[in-house]
Amino acid sequence: MVQVDFLTAGAVFAIILLVYHYIAKKYEYFLPKPIPCIKPSFLLGSSGPMMLRQKDIISHVQWLYNQFPDFKVAGFYDLTTPIFMLRNPDVIKKIGVKDFDYFTDHTPTMAGASEKEVNGDQLFANSLFALRGQKWRDMRATLSPAFTGSKMRHMFELVAASAKSTAEYFKSEAKAGKRLEYEMKDTLSRFSNDVIATVAFGIEVDSMRERENDFYVKGKQMVNFQSIVVLLKFLLIRTVPSLAQKLKIDFIDKDLAAYFKTMITDNMKQRDAHGIIRNDMIHMLMEVRKGALKHQKEEKDTKDAGFATVEESTVGKSNHSRVWTENELIAQCFLFFLAGFETVSVAMTFLAYELTEENQLTYEDLQKMEYMDMVVSEGLRKWPPAVVSDRFCNKDYLFDDGEGTRFVIDKGQTVWIPTIAIHNDPKYYPNPEKFDPERFNEQNRSNINLGAYLPFGIGPRNCIGSRLALMEVKSIMYYLLKDFSFEPSEKTQIPLKMAKNMFAMQAENGVWLELKPRH
Repeated sequence: MVQVDFLTAGAVFAIILLVYHYIAKKYEYFLPKPIPCIKPSFLLGSSGPMMLRQKDIISHVQWLYNQFPDFKVAGFYDLTTPIFMLRNPDVIKKIGVKDFDYFTDHTPTMAGASEKEVNGDQLFANSLFALRGQKWRDMRATLSPAFTGSKMRHMFELVAASAKSTAEYFKSEAKAGKRLEYEMKDTLSRFSNDVIATVAFGIEVDSMRERENDFYVKGKQMVNFQSIVVLLKFLLIRTVPSLAQKLKIDFIDKDLAAYFKTMITDNMKQRDAHGIIRNDMIHMLMEVRKGALKHQKEEKDTKDAGFATVEESTVGKSNHSRVWTENELIAQCFLFFLAGFETVSVAMTFLAYELTEENQLTYEDLQKMEYMDMVVSEGLRKWPPAVVSDRFCNKDYLFDDGEGTRFVIDKGQTVWIPTIAIHNDPKYYPNPEKFDPERFNEQNRSNINLGAYLPFGIGPRNCIGSRLALMEVKSIMYYLLKDFSFEPSEKTQIPLKMAKNMFAMQAENGVWLELKPRH
């Protein structure tokens, strides 16, 4: 009996030792590279402070970025995964644009090792964000015509109607003598929800007046990334993506997915049956299904929506013969929802907060569209909705900075672009904590290094919906500031403290503001 126990203990010890050496070996990746690396903690790598909720995501990324200020590239470990962090705008442009063919994809999560492994029912895995390789190229080219300036102008009426309805709600509340004190993330998420409903799903909801409508409630459940279930899914996907793929783990709850899929398919059937045409995303996807959505060759891709607009590359303007399944098209509506509900509402929330400090700003200023664009561009500079961006190396890449630093980024490795840290680096933006729209006036904007201004990413893999996002932000700001000013209330936290969670860029106690009628 003692001998058996001894053998069992020895076997367990041997397994623990093997696991320890296996993990420790992972932490040797950067040793032969001529770049500095943050010393990792066992199992947690450099992510311990955020995983243990000691730091918020912004301060964590800035801490990583500031460790080696004299280097263009540095290393760290996300849990046990080595990450190359790009710290220089010219390096970012080189990897994100010039050498894009080496870094075409996001880091695999539910996208699997190859497109053959993606299950057709997995909504996130089939979204444009997660698709990889040629399938991503084909989907980008398929969707790109839906996001041109001319198509966005067709959708403007829908976005403006939602913005006007939200402003009218506040006017009616003010007329009734109510104090207009609101948590702005909740308020602007409701507006974003209504825009997504009308633009992407083809239905009309009013989440300010009907506060518990099904579309809003289920949508909020879908983007709740703080639940323990989602957290466990995230850790499994990040640490053992191959197992997560075999188990068909998806970020999206199956019941919620079924609800939205039924809504979209029923909408399509009704439009087919009655010949209904509406300038929204459902119509665009129906055009895709028929092969009728094409780029207009005469249309120039300009920054018509504002300075922050990203331009489409040749990838988005290419031709292909791929036929998409209904699930693959529906998955894109989910991506629009996730991006619109969360990231756009975050951008609007922090912009509203900054405008409480901008006391000299008048409605007359914002009526000038150039100044409105300056304000929005600066908001996206200080509070980019995507804190970091990533790229996945799909073939060995020889990095050479032209100044003597040469090394290989191996196939299968990830590079990070720490957007929030670059946007708040005094090297590129003097006095970065100050909200200063004049950085983006006609004289100053030419001095901005585009590798250091990345609110919608960079290169062919940038955000396809930048025009729609900017149109949404500008519309709600125009209609609200026409009749109200944003003022601090007793609940306003100045300065803001960020919540210490792993996913979202959000204020610890919310962003509470008071809307004061101008008239």
